[in-house]
Amino acid sequence: MCKPGAVVAVLCAGLLVACGSGGSSQTRADIAKVTTLKSSFGPEFTVSETAKTGIDPQVLAGQKLPDGLTFDPPACAKFAAGQLVPTGTEGNMAAVAAQGEGNRFIVIAVETNSPIPVTEPGPDCQKVTFTGSGLRGLVEIVDTPKIDGAQTLGVHRVLQATVNNQVRTGETYNYSAHFGVYQVIVSANPLVVPDKPIVPVNTGRARDLLVAGVNAIRG
Repeated sequence: MCKPGAVVAVLCAGLLVACGSGGSSQTRADIAKVTTLKSSFGPEFTVSETAKTGIDPQVLAGQKLPDGLTFDPPACAKFAAGQLVPTGTEGNMAAVAAQGEGNRFIVIAVETNSPIPVTEPGPDCQKVTFTGSGLRGLVEIVDTPKIDGAQTLGVHRVLQATVNNQVRTGETYNYSAHFGVYQVIVSANPLVVPDKPIVPVNTGRARDLLVAGVNAIRG
């Protein structure tokens, strides 16, 4: 389960899968401007930011799934266990994170030294389930907004693990837009607050943040 409040909670987001289309763009962007999205959150949110810095591979590599899992369909195993950004990628990143109304939103803008290839799931990997010792889950395609000159991506990921004979479930929605050497990644998940019900993820807001993030760094 992810720890609340940290921008690096994108680690718990895990997998991104393609669900949209669009071309790459040569337009220059300023990833530092992603922090201007702070103003879109009201006083009910606690907001933090990460200024432009070098890519942290611990943040953008994604969360590795345990070995020995069984995937269905089996041919989708490599895709389902893919990384957010390949190991060894060089470049810069900036981020803004907000917690409130029962949700956590993280928006990361990334600029890499060369374009990152986008892995397409194909028609057979629109929904992938996996099981293992004390663990099961799924990765499924979700809708993302269309953005001019960008390829949009999205996934809903659910993990259910048995810890000390208790079943714990976590979920994350990821949305991403790729254009040229730039990416905007939005991660959204429910907050776990003791003695309070889980609030469903506001996926509409997450999708809006993807569009706003792209517009911000392009502007």
